[in-house]
Amino acid sequence: MSASYSKDELYARISDILQNTFDIDAEQITPQAQLGDDLDIDSIDAVDLIVQLKPIIGGNLKPEAFKTVRTVQDVVDALHEMLQASA
Repeated sequence: MSASYSKDELYARISDILQNTFDIDAEQITPQAQLGDDLDIDSIDAVDLIVQLKPIIGGNLKPEAFKTVRTVQDVVDALHEMLQASA
């Protein structure tokens, strides 16, 4: 069973991944930041991001949940839903 994360903790974790993996400045990362337009995350980067997020929620990552994700907050919300579903 995966640990329970608050949305704030998930946001902080995603922010760390974006900064460390994709060299994105912390100031650019906001809940409303568009992954593609604002942060220059393309589809290949998105796969890398999903791989990095997998340990947070154990093996219960559902890639289809990310098809509608556009902003950093969307990622937080999708992960939070998956965590609630697996709890």
